[in-house]
Amino acid sequence: MIGSRIKELRRQKSLTITELAKRAGVSKSYLSYIERDVQKNPSLQFLTKISKPLETNIEFLLGKEKPDPNTNGLLDLEWTRLLKNAIDDGLSKEDFREFQNFIKFRNWKNDHINDKGGNNIDNVTK
Repeated sequence: MIGSRIKELRRQKSLTITELAKRAGVSKSYLSYIERDVQKNPSLQFLTKISKPLETNIEFLLGKEKPDPNTNGLLDLEWTRLLKNAIDDGLSKEDFREFQNFIKFRNWKNDHINDKGGNNIDNVTK
């Protein structure tokens, strides 16, 4: 099952076994064993490595869920749960955008304070 999912995703991405193995940093022969179900129990480390170039998640490779085509593998299970909980708690899209803008502003402000602080230190020491 895991092997067939990996093989299917690899083919969808038009990757050879060699290309996928190189991108994931895994052994080509081991990847081949997985795809052919010779080896049926890959480690989580292997699945983590292989999921990135396939733009999926470990859960999908294990058969627990279908990947959301809109996320391109960017949302892991923790992000999905956080967003679902926030929505369940009443967070609207507008609330989320407002929160994003606040974080951007806070980061901008911190960057400018650090810049000014650094410039002041340089001016005092010169």
